[in-house]
Amino acid sequence: MTISDPRAAHGRTTITDVARAAGVSVATVSKVINGRDGVAASTSERVLQVVSELGYASSLVATSLRRQRTHVIGVLVAEFEPFALQLLHGVSEALRETSYDVLAYAGAVSSGSHEGWEARSLSRLGGTLIDGAVVVTPTVRPPETVVPIVAIDPHTGPSASATVDTDNLRGARDATAHLLSLGHTRIAHLRGRDDLESARLRERGFREAIAAAGLSVDERLVVDGGYAHAEAAAGTERLLALEEPPTAIFAANDVSAIEAIRTAGSRGLRVPDDLSVVGFDDIPAAAATTPPLTTVRQPLVEMGRRAVGLLIGMLEEGAEASHERLASELVTRGSTAPPRDAR
Repeated sequence: MTISDPRAAHGRTTITDVARAAGVSVATVSKVINGRDGVAASTSERVLQVVSELGYASSLVATSLRRQRTHVIGVLVAEFEPFALQLLHGVSEALRETSYDVLAYAGAVSSGSHEGWEARSLSRLGGTLIDGAVVVTPTVRPPETVVPIVAIDPHTGPSASATVDTDNLRGARDATAHLLSLGHTRIAHLRGRDDLESARLRERGFREAIAAAGLSVDERLVVDGGYAHAEAAAGTERLLALEEPPTAIFAANDVSAIEAIRTAGSRGLRVPDDLSVVGFDDIPAAAATTPPLTTVRQPLVEMGRRAVGLLIGMLEEGAEASHERLASELVTRGSTAPPRDAR
């Protein structure tokens, strides 16, 4: 069957175009695309062929109003940065095995306060565009919503909502213990944002590892990195300007660690000859930096997959909200070595 393309006239295929091309009524097309009975198999096949060839897609909003379901999962992030993009990769992989599509939505990119961005986003999307949501690093405890949600790495830590996170405390201990095992004793910490539970746990793990080695933390070596380029650069400058600068830095995330390497290089220091650096997350850029970054791997793709698994269970089976904590893993690369005076 050869089908003329009606979009030349008005740019977008409508249900009327499909009906005209298939030689049936609009009501018949509606029955076919909504999976209702009462249409002959040959007619249904013809309509579906036309739908495929014309690229017709019914309105999600209209469909949700009829069915009370859209079969779309929302992934809500503050912004599309490396951490969130890896999680999205895992979400997409998991949804390939389901009947659900994904809608990615950045909720904190406009001007103004970003506090509570997830509540505003959920109020816009929940119940009409999405059946449920994976919310990445929500800033507040997830609000009551009309759709099920799973929080990944929430600012406040696990709560009554379904949650997926990584063992941040253990990962920070492992990172610091690695530097101690190389012979470093003057170790600095570029800490993350103080509103994030993950950052607080990473600082705690750093302090616990230092104490376990029988050492005391020099508070001048604990500075803000903010999980961001500019703050990490400023923090690294403060550390390297000390009369007794550190021989190693444990940064609370890879973005800060990579900035520490860049800042050290701008001062004529070589990593790891003059300064060892460890990060946290293992974003793709970690292995590509020079030298490749030693870091604590969060299984970000797997975290995205697990979040989808929890959410589908809640949507399809009425499963209760639960908490999954995944193990971290120290990945040793080229940015760490014994301090110069220990070689």
